[in-house]
Amino acid sequence: MPGAATLLRDVFGFDAFRPGQEDIVNAVSNGENVLAIMPTGGGKSLCFQLPALMRDGVTVVISPLIALMRDQVRALRAVGVEAGALTSGNTDQETDEVWQALEERRLKLLYIAPERLAAGSALGMLRRIGVNLIAVDEAHCVSQWGHDFRPDYLRIGDLRRVLDVPLAAFTATADAETRDEIVEKLFDGQPPASFLHGFDRPNINLAFAAKDGPRRQITDFADARKGQSGIVYCGTRAKTETLAKALRDGGHNACHYHGGMEAEDRRIVETRFNAEDGLIVVATVAFGMGVDKPDIRWVAHADLPKSIEAYYQEIGRAGRDGAPAETLTLYGPDDIRLRRSQIDEGLAPPERRMADHARLNALLGLAEAQECRRAVLLRYFGEETAGCGNCDTCETPPEVFDGTEAVRKALSAILRTDEFFGAGHLIDILTGNETEKVRARGHDRLPTFGVGQDLDRRTWQGVFRQMMGHDLVRPDPERHGALRMTETARPILRDEQSITLRRDTLVAKSRRPAAKALVSDEDAPLLSALKAKRRALAEAARVPAYVVFTDRTLIEMAETRPANLDQMARISGVGAKKLERYGDAFLQVVNGEALQVHPTRRKLAGRDAGELYDQLLEAQADLARGEGGIDRPLSCSASLLARVASTRPRDAGEMARLLGDKRAERFGAAFLDVLRAAV
Repeated sequence: MPGAATLLRDVFGFDAFRPGQEDIVNAVSNGENVLAIMPTGGGKSLCFQLPALMRDGVTVVISPLIALMRDQVRALRAVGVEAGALTSGNTDQETDEVWQALEERRLKLLYIAPERLAAGSALGMLRRIGVNLIAVDEAHCVSQWGHDFRPDYLRIGDLRRVLDVPLAAFTATADAETRDEIVEKLFDGQPPASFLHGFDRPNINLAFAAKDGPRRQITDFADARKGQSGIVYCGTRAKTETLAKALRDGGHNACHYHGGMEAEDRRIVETRFNAEDGLIVVATVAFGMGVDKPDIRWVAHADLPKSIEAYYQEIGRAGRDGAPAETLTLYGPDDIRLRRSQIDEGLAPPERRMADHARLNALLGLAEAQECRRAVLLRYFGEETAGCGNCDTCETPPEVFDGTEAVRKALSAILRTDEFFGAGHLIDILTGNETEKVRARGHDRLPTFGVGQDLDRRTWQGVFRQMMGHDLVRPDPERHGALRMTETARPILRDEQSITLRRDTLVAKSRRPAAKALVSDEDAPLLSALKAKRRALAEAARVPAYVVFTDRTLIEMAETRPANLDQMARISGVGAKKLERYGDAFLQVVNGEALQVHPTRRKLAGRDAGELYDQLLEAQADLARGEGGIDRPLSCSASLLARVASTRPRDAGEMARLLGDKRAERFGAAFLDVLRAAV
């Protein structure tokens, strides 16, 4: 049996393991019980897929969502690995194929949902097929502390004991309480080999912004990233629908997703998101664990997530291919009030509520961070790092000021009004605004009335928001959200401790947030052509584009420009099966582009002919080997394409005179279609 490194190269097309993978693969393949906590996008699936190929028998993968299982099975088959899933979403033919592969001892990985373990026949089936390893994805679902608890996961420990095989559990986020419960429920309290590896995802840009017209902020962010796949998370079902409509009205390909939709409608959205380039899904957190699309380029939160673990897992769905990805999280005082009230009004025991407040505090500390956000985030997970240079606070360090006096004034106003009022009324008192409500309650006669006139209302709003973020005050659900002081604030009130605040981030931005380029300007046209070829091949095979190649693989092709199959085989993500299937097609695109396009295309920049040139190039790429994909390669020179784009032949005769008979026969009709569509 080949070793892990050989299988990694030959089957999956990767030259090296990601940090932490190799140690986990070795432990799992050696038959140890394993608990691995790795970041979303850190390559967890390879840590059980490789050992499955290295061990005799079948590896059973217990995974929480049908869409996730189907995606992984499809990706494994694309690289030549025998895998299947038994799910309620199977057709009869798919199920028959899985059983046949099991009977013939060909199947290496069998995916099932935890709910299937409830069936009495499941255990007998798993015994019969020769299971030699159990892999558990999203293992935090076994824990009452985990934010996606699922009771069916509790049966997995019994399954391990009965089958008497090693178990490898994987999750992206698990704090100490969750880890302890995973060990108790899955491993009978006997500590497995544990790996806590690298929560850092350095390719993801982190950014937060205080809410200032959230709909506009989200649409501006999406406008700067038009054509890129993204997810927008919202706090309510209604907001997903209105924001998706706003994005569509702005010219984006966008749809909504939430738990109140019919199951078939949700499935359609999931299928579209996997298959279409550039689709934006505006969703509640119901759109989550089933997302296995590696080339999501951005994730935005229109509302504050419920915890730092939830935030980390949700942004981790961006850039799973390792290519650059971006995030934006919006937050405001209403978010903080909502999250506090959800915790306080829940049915959890007091110790759980305290832990949930602590998790929310960690997220709010990240939102109001004055240093590198990545350093704050990783510190929460027990890691240390210096400034990353890839977050908004590193790129534009925030302006800060000594907020001690302002906070003391605010706390005084809260206490002198018996902790019965919200920020709006308190700001009226501090700024000396004699509203009817202020006069009726005699608050214009308080010592704090007007003491905050040195700051305007907008700045005071930022002060109160940051006070909630630092957990100095909390909304009281029994007093309709009135602010109450916490014990954390007492040292500041007594002038025993100071506090530094950010200058309010609600200042309107003068420009739209710019997207980070995936490649240099020089390589951008080639990347576009490679994506067009990928899209055509994916549509022909009826698979998502990333099953052909991920963005990261195409970026490396565009930057290194392989000249032959030997060089193409060294590209990350190009394994033997994909090299055989797609190598020639992508080499044709790379070599034609590399030799001829850049100088000519640059001359057309900013002109209508430039856009036409790109469309003609895509049409040519689709027909490079003829309509059936089996003819000898043929292409037009860059200068010839530029003449077609500039002169715009009107009919087949003019096109033939410009291209010549052989090229006109191959490309003429398609080129004319492009030109007519542009009229």
